[in-house]
Amino acid sequence: MTNRTLRLDDRLYDYLLANSLRETPLMRELREVTARDDMAHMQIAPEQGQLMALLVELIGARRIIEIGTFTGYSALCMAQAMPDDGRVVCCDVSEEWTSIARRFWERAGIAARIDLRIAPALDTLDALLADGRSGEFDMAFVDADKTHYADYYERCLELLRPGGLMLFDNTLWSGRVADADAHDDDTIALRRLNELLHVDERVSLSLVPIGDGLTLALRR
Repeated sequence: MTNRTLRLDDRLYDYLLANSLRETPLMRELREVTARDDMAHMQIAPEQGQLMALLVELIGARRIIEIGTFTGYSALCMAQAMPDDGRVVCCDVSEEWTSIARRFWERAGIAARIDLRIAPALDTLDALLADGRSGEFDMAFVDADKTHYADYYERCLELLRPGGLMLFDNTLWSGRVADADAHDDDTIALRRLNELLHVDERVSLSLVPIGDGLTLALRR
């Protein structure tokens, strides 16, 4: 028995996947295709994608914002968990990576649920606010440039309805957030976000040690 989170060695991690992961062959193929890219480390873990899909179902999310789409695995996980009239607004700046995403979304039959916007995410978020869509979204997943996480937070907080859920990826940052010798811009930005969320009474909070750290912030 233990009163703290278990450390997952390879044997226990393999057991976790073997006894909980419900990944389709298409989803597995997308991960394998992404693994060939030099930036494959940006891919979320499959068990994290499954958790995110469960959260979509739990809160009945029909309108989602994703900031940082890469090759589309996280959007695929969330979109598949939504009803047919659900929509995910995906924000990314790469035509190359999202072209892979588009192919897999089409093959999965959920392309109609994706509104992909190729532009800086802050521009897209500001456009949504300008269009009067404050309080319209149920969920937001942030997995993009870390130095803008605090900016994404404030805009997503306005775009979410009360009871809407924000997810921030990489908030444990391979342990660097707790390394006193780490002073790079990304690590500093993640520390600041974690400190901000910790004291922000506008949200309920949990930092979950899954993947590289996933913070859940529920708008009150």
